[in-house]
Amino acid sequence: MQMGCVFSDSIVHRRQFPEAECEVLPGVQWGAIEAFPSPAYWAYQAWADEIQPHPLNYKLGSTLREEVGACLLGGHGIPASVGLAAFAHLKDRGAFESYLPSESELLEWLSEPLIVGAKSVHYRFARQKSRYLHAALMALHAEDIPLESGQALRNWLLAIPGIGFKTASWIARNWLDADDVAILDIHILRAGALAGFFTPGLTVERHYLQLEQEFLAFSRALSVRASALDALIWYQMMSASHVVHDLLGRSKLKAA
Repeated sequence: MQMGCVFSDSIVHRRQFPEAECEVLPGVQWGAIEAFPSPAYWAYQAWADEIQPHPLNYKLGSTLREEVGACLLGGHGIPASVGLAAFAHLKDRGAFESYLPSESELLEWLSEPLIVGAKSVHYRFARQKSRYLHAALMALHAEDIPLESGQALRNWLLAIPGIGFKTASWIARNWLDADDVAILDIHILRAGALAGFFTPGLTVERHYLQLEQEFLAFSRALSVRASALDALIWYQMMSASHVVHDLLGRSKLKAA
C-alpha cells in the first residue's frame, strides 16, 4: 500500500492508497500518489483538499440567474478574469435582478470597458453573448426550472440558444453541487489522456456524454465526488500548463 500524509493544524492525517501497479479501472493503473497526474495523485489531492480548512469552492453566483450569467459570460476563448469582470459589471448594472433587461441594454453594458487588474479591456463577442444572455434570462423568468438533479437542469439549459453541454454542465454542477454531470474541457481531456481514464480518440464535440460517463466512472473508482474531482483537476491542470505540455509531448514520443 501507499501511505499519504497531510499536515493540518499540527495534526498528521494518514491514509493508505492502493499500490501503484493495481488497477483503478480495467487497464488503468493507480500510479504513484506523488506522480502528477496519475489516478492515485488525484485521489490523494482530493483527500488532502477535504482535510484543509478551506476546500475548493466553485459557485460563482448567489442566485441561479447570476450563476447562468457568470458561466455564460466565461469560457469559449474568454479569459476567466475577463468573464468574471463582465459578470461583476453586469451584476452592478442590475442585469440579474427581477427586472429583465433588453438585449440592447445588455449589449450596451457589455460594450463598456472592463477593469481587469490594472488594465481596461473590452469584452469579446459582446453582441453574441448579449443575445444568448437575454434568451437565458427570459427562460429563467418564464418557466419552471427542474432542479431535482444536475442532469435534469443541464438538459433544460441545453434548450437555450448559446448554451451547450459544457456550459450547461458547468451551471448545473455549480448551482446544485451536482455529481451526475461533468464539465469537460481541454484540461480535463488532457488529464484523462495522461492518466488513461478516457477512451482515445473521443472528442467533446461528438462524444460528450460518453466522455462524461467515463469521467463519472473514474470518480466513483477513486471514491471522490465528481464535482470536487472536476474542479480539482481543472485547477491543477490549468495551473501547470507547461508541465502538462511537456508530459503530453513525451507521451506522443512513446506512442510513436
